[in-house]
Amino acid sequence: MSGDGEEDLPAFVALHGAALRASRVPARYWESLCRKLRGEVFDAGDYFGIMQVEEVDEEEEGDEEMEEELKKKPNPGNEPCFKVIVTNENGLQASNPNSIFLIDHAWTFRVEHARQQLLHVPGLLHRMTNLMGIGFHGEIPDEGSVEQVLQEMWKYNQTYQLSQGTAEEKVPVWYIMDEFGSRIQHSDQPSFATAPLFYMPQQIAYTVLWPLRDLETGDEVTRDYAYGETDRLIRKCVLLPWVPNEVLDVNCFTPEPSDEHYQAILAENKEKLPIAINPPVYDKDKIFKVFTDIQQVLNNLTHPRFVFTDNEGEADILYNFSHFKDYRKLSEERPEVMLNQFPCENLLTVKDCLASIARRAGGPDGPRWLPRTFNLQTELPQFISYFQQRERRGEDNHWICKPWNLARSLDTHITNSLNNIIRHRESSPKVVCKYIENPVLFHREDVGMVKFDIRYVVLLRSVKPLKLYVYDVFWLRFSNRAFSLDDLDDYEKHFTVMNYAPGVTLKQVHCEEFIPLFEKQYPEYPWTMVQANIFKAFAELFQVASAKPAPLGICDYPSSRAIYAVDLMLKWDTSRDGKRIMQPQILEVNFNPDCDRACKYHPTFFNDVFSTLFLDETDSCHVTCIV
Repeated sequence: MSGDGEEDLPAFVALHGAALRASRVPARYWESLCRKLRGEVFDAGDYFGIMQVEEVDEEEEGDEEMEEELKKKPNPGNEPCFKVIVTNENGLQASNPNSIFLIDHAWTFRVEHARQQLLHVPGLLHRMTNLMGIGFHGEIPDEGSVEQVLQEMWKYNQTYQLSQGTAEEKVPVWYIMDEFGSRIQHSDQPSFATAPLFYMPQQIAYTVLWPLRDLETGDEVTRDYAYGETDRLIRKCVLLPWVPNEVLDVNCFTPEPSDEHYQAILAENKEKLPIAINPPVYDKDKIFKVFTDIQQVLNNLTHPRFVFTDNEGEADILYNFSHFKDYRKLSEERPEVMLNQFPCENLLTVKDCLASIARRAGGPDGPRWLPRTFNLQTELPQFISYFQQRERRGEDNHWICKPWNLARSLDTHITNSLNNIIRHRESSPKVVCKYIENPVLFHREDVGMVKFDIRYVVLLRSVKPLKLYVYDVFWLRFSNRAFSLDDLDDYEKHFTVMNYAPGVTLKQVHCEEFIPLFEKQYPEYPWTMVQANIFKAFAELFQVASAKPAPLGICDYPSSRAIYAVDLMLKWDTSRDGKRIMQPQILEVNFNPDCDRACKYHPTFFNDVFSTLFLDETDSCHVTCIV
């Protein structure tokens, strides 16, 4: 058997070596791990046992009345407390190459499917209530137990992400270890380490457990729930789900990050800034050659001053779908070539950057047109302090967690649970934004008062001077169920992005139809007034985004042009003079947006865009200059 294992080891390491190194699994265990995975050997029971720890207050042992009272509570007693201990009579040696163990996963899921799985997978809810020590009345757990599991699971969840596949497949996976793994307690000086490992041949994830030192019989098996965090304050924050604590003494102000922060982002993006060039001058009747890989442009651009070319080297305009990186080379070799992107535009299109540059307009709390936003990687203590202060004041505490850079509402979660938000930080870089608890709603005949969002297409012609246009048509998206601040995992109630959800109807209303309907529902709020406030917010956003030189702001490159889609909602707010107002809330700015609907209903869309951006001719175009 050992010879067999040796032959398989190189193949195993080729597949899993990178993951094992990243998780710091010592190489001495790899051969044994390979063998145990191949043979599905779960031998932890030969070395460890689960021990229930009774926490009994001796003085109250005989107090029967007290015991009767405790039994009446919905969840009798405290959750039972368990420990995992070494039971093997020889203890366990860290140097022994076999001292590595597999832990099975009891439940693997994506957050948006958790409720449905608990309701429909036979035996799952029962197993989870038992594992989490959630008591229930009657024979089987009920709807109330589902809610409790969804609340409690953030103390048990672990996460991993697949590195390959579609955007949907890369959404983080959460899992709960089996009863053995879930009962390993936390310690700041742990005796063991754990790491998830996706075993390719079986396409199954396990957790791997190995000792950090020699242990004797009776020693406890512990792991560090804040593994890898060395900063004391961050550790305290990360451990809050298991060790409740207040961090009210932390100042919740979040000033704009330092210049170094933006330098680091530039380096990470591998973007090379252009050299200074003179703005190119073209003949007034020049016909421009366009090189593009965007089908919507190829199908819809019919303006006589533009022709397509397959040869990138002879193009006057590069209109690329993916991000352009080497502006330096382009500016040195072909400064007259125009393109559909600006260097450092990610300051607008990536959510954590958008929040940090917006603070130039509104101080540490941010401007009124952006929901209060925290970067969970860098501003966790400030966020927790802010959350706990709001909780103390009895204010609404619904938040929405969003990945920095995923579109279509993927991996986006609404919650009022602090534990939930803290744990989401482990899966992928995220921001947390105040959820709009009082949105302006729209009455849909078929379902009632629903959330809606509005998409405007903005055209950035230049940064210095700042020239910004808005396309005259805007697009609307509606939720499919009446809005209320509950059922936070009900996608069709809380989200408006329906055109990507399979089997979900998409409610379409053209903006020309929408305006009279809106004004009928809200007669004191004429659309021209609402839209003027929206445009004011756009102008402010682009002013602060271009107020500082690159990489602290969008780069002033004279050959750059761009089109962005800005998604926003309206919320009820109070103006400084006490009036009830509809306050625009910018949700995100999208690079190279999907213009399918635009082209379908407005065949001149790309002609207008190209004429505005590349010819400086706007007279017959459906655009409005706002800066």
